[in-house]
Amino acid sequence: MQKFNYYSPTRIVFGAGTRNDIGTLIKEFVVKKVAVIFGGNSAKKSGLLDLVEDKLKSEGMDVLLLGGVVPNPLLSKAKEMTKEALKFGAEFVLAVGGGSVIDTAKFVAIGVANPDTDIEEFFFQRKKVEKSAPIGTVLTIAAAGSETSDSAVLTDDVTGTHIKKGITTDYNRCRFAIMDPELTYTLPKYQIGAGVADIFMHTSERYFTNILGNHLTDEMAEGLFRDIIKYGPVGVENPADYEAMSEIMWCGSVSHIGLTGLGAKGDTPRDGDWSCHQLGMAISALFDSTHGATLSAVWASWANYVKNENISRFASFARKVYGVAETDDKKAADIGIERTVEFFKSVGMPVSLRELLNREVSEKDCEDLAVNCSYNKSRSIGSFKSLDYNDMYNIYMEAR
Repeated sequence: MQKFNYYSPTRIVFGAGTRNDIGTLIKEFVVKKVAVIFGGNSAKKSGLLDLVEDKLKSEGMDVLLLGGVVPNPLLSKAKEMTKEALKFGAEFVLAVGGGSVIDTAKFVAIGVANPDTDIEEFFFQRKKVEKSAPIGTVLTIAAAGSETSDSAVLTDDVTGTHIKKGITTDYNRCRFAIMDPELTYTLPKYQIGAGVADIFMHTSERYFTNILGNHLTDEMAEGLFRDIIKYGPVGVENPADYEAMSEIMWCGSVSHIGLTGLGAKGDTPRDGDWSCHQLGMAISALFDSTHGATLSAVWASWANYVKNENISRFASFARKVYGVAETDDKKAADIGIERTVEFFKSVGMPVSLRELLNREVSEKDCEDLAVNCSYNKSRSIGSFKSLDYNDMYNIYMEAR
């Protein structure tokens, strides 16, 4: 087990009806002006936005509503919202939504605390984040785990690169997260399935590492795999199943809170591998595809491409997660990969680029994706196996 320094300060307020606690939670921060970040009409139609606004105003706070965040959130929108929040004099930033909304709110909070610096400077990592306004969230989608993570990801639609990238800093940590599973009941099945895939992948990225000997961490990761595999299909089939949706929601936070990768930090800046996320983010950037669906579309191709770097790891995954009895490591690994493909299918997710994009995928498409993912052939990704431009291209081609 490698050295680690674990920090997770987010207060979790979990359970049915906890959305009603929003006013008293923010009141503890002794602020008067709150910028509320949200996405589209669902927060309005459900009445959640009205409830949040009423609860805050009843505690004597002024509220600025900033909507219009889209999936694969845009840097330009975060910049626009930051200007409005600064003009308003926001002291606290509240996200009402899922990962895209929360990630946007994190950048707005950084911008509010640094009024003399364009948030582009932080996005492109030309400046280091050293302060941020306090941020909280009312979670409505179980997927990204952004409510407890230290990361925030946007798509650059400002400079023309169309690269989807993020920043990782403890200043991105939400002060609290209200996690009310009832708020997920009205989600479309595809969106729930994409969230389930993302949750699975946040632990998969940490689990597949060449740094072994993390027995307790592995047990936690394998337990999370088994839980999301059990309850993911149930939640997709019946979004109003409280037990299933509560398990999915809690899995989402635990999967991206760092626990399932403790002791596995390698040469990369963070724990785990993260190749599939990088491959998937390029797909989202070029084709505006749903994040979780991009991950399921490339996972098997990535797994088959890298498995021989440590076949025993994939074999252990198959035995511990799926109960595979096969004693031959290569055969067990292949069974585990196939079972994972079946799992993605069971929650309605694509398992190829053709299924994802609903069209044939050309060699030129794969070249464009590999160029985007490799930052124009200037970087490699991954730690389980380091992948350069040619490797990325090959994986995209296999994923067609």
